[in-house]
Amino acid sequence: MIAEPHLTWNLFADLAQVWSLPSMVNAYRAGSVIAVVAGITGWFLVLRRLTFAAHTIAVAGFPGAAGAVLIGVGVSWGYYGFCTAAALVIAAAAAPGAGGPARDSAVTGVVQAFVLACGMLFVTLYRGFLNGINALLFGTFLGVTDRDARAVAVVAVLVLVVLAGIGRPLLFASIDPAVAAARGVPVRTLGLVFLVTLGVAVAQVSQITGSLLVFALLVAPGATAQRLTARPVLGLVLSVLIALSVTWLGLGAAYFSVYPVGFFITTFAFAGYVLATACTTAAGLLPRAARMIGVRTTAGRAAA
Repeated sequence: MIAEPHLTWNLFADLAQVWSLPSMVNAYRAGSVIAVVAGITGWFLVLRRLTFAAHTIAVAGFPGAAGAVLIGVGVSWGYYGFCTAAALVIAAAAAPGAGGPARDSAVTGVVQAFVLACGMLFVTLYRGFLNGINALLFGTFLGVTDRDARAVAVVAVLVLVVLAGIGRPLLFASIDPAVAAARGVPVRTLGLVFLVTLGVAVAQVSQITGSLLVFALLVAPGATAQRLTARPVLGLVLSVLIALSVTWLGLGAAYFSVYPVGFFITTFAFAGYVLATACTTAAGLLPRAARMIGVRTTAGRAAA
C-alpha cells in the first residue's frame, strides 16, 4: 500500500519524497523544458501584444485533445494539430499592417468561438466517459513517461532553434514594425513564423498546464520580466527563471494536494506579477516623494 503524500518541515525529505516517483521525475524534466520554452516565447508574446491570440490558440488545444481521444490517436497529435491550425488561421486572416493579429481581434474572437464549439461537439460525440477531461482543461503531472519527456525536449529544441534564428529581426519588428518594414525586414512573414512557433509552444505547454491555464505560464513570466526591466537579454533571462520557479513550485504543490497543477502554476505566476508590479510602483513613487520633500524643504527655508 502506497502512503499518501504528506508535507513536512524537512525540505530535503519532501524533495526526496517527490522525486521518489519516476512520473514526478519525468514531470520535472518535462516541466523544466516547457518552462524554458514558455519563458522565451512568452516574452516575445507580451512584447508583440498577442496575449488574446495566445489565449485563443491555447483554447484550441482542448478540442484538439478531445478530437484525438474521439478518433483514437495520441492526445499530443491533437494538441499540436489544432493549436498550429488555429495559429495559421489567425495569421492568415488578420489584416496586414503594424497591428496584425493584435489589431484584428475580431478574427481571433471568431476562431476562439469556433474551436470551443468543436471541443463541445467532440466531447458530445464521444459516447463513453471522457476520462481525464479535467486534465485536458486544467493540466496534470501524472503519467509523464520517459518517452513523453524526450518528445517534449525534441519539440523544445525545434522551437528554440526557430526563435534563435528569427530573434533579432523579430525584436526589431516588434518594437517598430514600420521602420523595420522600411529597412526590408519581412514583418508579416516574421509574424506568421512566430505565430506558428507559438502554436507549437502552446501545444507543448498545454500538456502540463491544461488548455485553459496555458496562457498563464506563457504570459505571466514574460509580463513580470518586462515589468522589472526593459533590456531584452535580461528580460528573457528573468522570464525563463520566473517560468522555471513557478513550474517547479507548482509541481511540488500539486503533488502534496488534490488540486490540479495548472491552478498552482497560475497562482504563483500571478503572485509574482503582482509583487513585481508593487515593487516597480513603489520604486517609481520613492523618487517622486523625495523630490516633493526636497521642494517643501527648500520652500520652508526660503520662507524662513
